[in-house]
Amino acid sequence: MTQGNHFPAKPPPSLPMHAYTYLPFPQVKSQPAVVVDSFHPNGLVLSHWREAPTPPELREDTSAGMVLRALKQNYPALQQYRYVTANHFDIDALVGVWALLNPALALEHEETLRQMAIIGDFRELDLAAPFAETALKLVCWMNAEEKARFYPPFGAEDLEENEVIASIPKFHYFLEAFEEVLLNPALFQQVWESEYNQVLEGYAQVYGPESKIIQNPTLGLVVVQTSAPVHYYALFSPTSGYDIVVSCYPENRYEVECKYTTWVDLESRPTLPRPDLRLVARMLNALEMSGLTWVADGVTDTGPLLRLQAGKLSKAQRYGNPQEREFYSSTIEQDAFLQILTNYLHNTFSGAVPKKRWTWAEAKAFNLRNNKI
Repeated sequence: MTQGNHFPAKPPPSLPMHAYTYLPFPQVKSQPAVVVDSFHPNGLVLSHWREAPTPPELREDTSAGMVLRALKQNYPALQQYRYVTANHFDIDALVGVWALLNPALALEHEETLRQMAIIGDFRELDLAAPFAETALKLVCWMNAEEKARFYPPFGAEDLEENEVIASIPKFHYFLEAFEEVLLNPALFQQVWESEYNQVLEGYAQVYGPESKIIQNPTLGLVVVQTSAPVHYYALFSPTSGYDIVVSCYPENRYEVECKYTTWVDLESRPTLPRPDLRLVARMLNALEMSGLTWVADGVTDTGPLLRLQAGKLSKAQRYGNPQEREFYSSTIEQDAFLQILTNYLHNTFSGAVPKKRWTWAEAKAFNLRNNKI
């Protein structure tokens, strides 16, 4: 001990001494691995999926954040594995897998990678956050490359292969290509610039004088009234800390979405249980005179939508950016629409207490108990 009770600074923890290798998910049955943003019993799970057995001391809002936390702690169980895997491809999964393959570089760019995971998974862009602009460029590069070279997000249902198999070539490509873009994003401006500018335009629109943002903390709901549909990263930018988004456009065009934040186990804050919007669709259909139909997805969908439709949307269309799908005019006026929705939510959430780590059984029982579908 030094004089004055000052202790020498602890050296930073050492990184794992061995290198990791990406393992296609089907092989995890016979080869133990770190399982990122997914679940399998044959390995160390680092996933924010609801009810995933992630070690409590590593829990964060994103799976990539869990990997970065494990690396910073030099988490002992990391030494037991040589492989890392994920059962699907998205930005959160890619960042988590890549970080284990490149631990020193990942920790050097930790905040950028964390922002990428938040933007990619929750669509919550905060341009005032440090490293957010760089993260947005990287996310837009990934989106553009994914669509150009492979299939769009959630587009595997249109392929003969399922996502577990179809995502493997994506991992091989992006795990190899990502480092150069991370270190020199300006060199790839031609790839990311179009979507990046589209996001910035939508961001300016959402926060502009012609738009209105109404936040309801009691219901965990945000209403965004704006002139036209915008990119998700812009639309959800004012929704951090909220779980239901209502988009209102001119000519009585609406859409309601339960965010991905209530499909996963958030660590940063408690949430209300996810409400089943299908009963709202029934209420609206009883009033709708356009000849179109209000449709809602079930509570276990990763991002349930409530919207007026003329026909069925594919999963890729439902998860594509709002400006890429058509919105139909309702005969229900906006004030009436919002009143129906908020009355339903007030009734549904009556007596409910926000908490962390709702199980799916609890979410389903909650809706049944409240006379929901």
